[in-house]
Amino acid sequence: MYRTTYMTHINLSSIADNKANIMLSINAIITSIVVSTLVPKFIDNPRLIIPTLLLLSVCLVSIIFATLSTRPKVTEGKFTREDIEQRHANLLFFGNFYNMTLADYQWGMKEMIKDNDFLYSSMTKDLYYLGKVLAKKYKFLSICYNIFMYGIILVVIVFAITFSV
Repeated sequence: MYRTTYMTHINLSSIADNKANIMLSINAIITSIVVSTLVPKFIDNPRLIIPTLLLLSVCLVSIIFATLSTRPKVTEGKFTREDIEQRHANLLFFGNFYNMTLADYQWGMKEMIKDNDFLYSSMTKDLYYLGKVLAKKYKFLSICYNIFMYGIILVVIVFAITFSV
């Protein structure tokens, strides 16, 4: 059960990161094309300014939310022996132990392995927090997609209005 759930969480995280990467790439390409082709035409055709700036804004905000969905959050990275003895530490996530010495980490892992309740409690907490991270990733990714989708629709409408006048 734990192995399957871990694999599911990892796969979902990978999917979210790939989708964010796609959105980053698409918006970066659009931004590059717009800046190189439309911005130089502002002098001859000032009607392009508003729809172009709107498109660039949509791309920028989409890039921000795509980046937020992939942005890691790393904790202090250290627990005390007392935290481990009181079973408050979760040594399964690297962000919780990367500042510990190897000796302290090995000692903590041995303590965890000796106590099945501590081990399974740590695994359960790890899965719970992986789920929390996934929820945050997908929330930012959903916002990114919505901004991009509705923003592009709005930009097309504004371009159409601009050229119909």
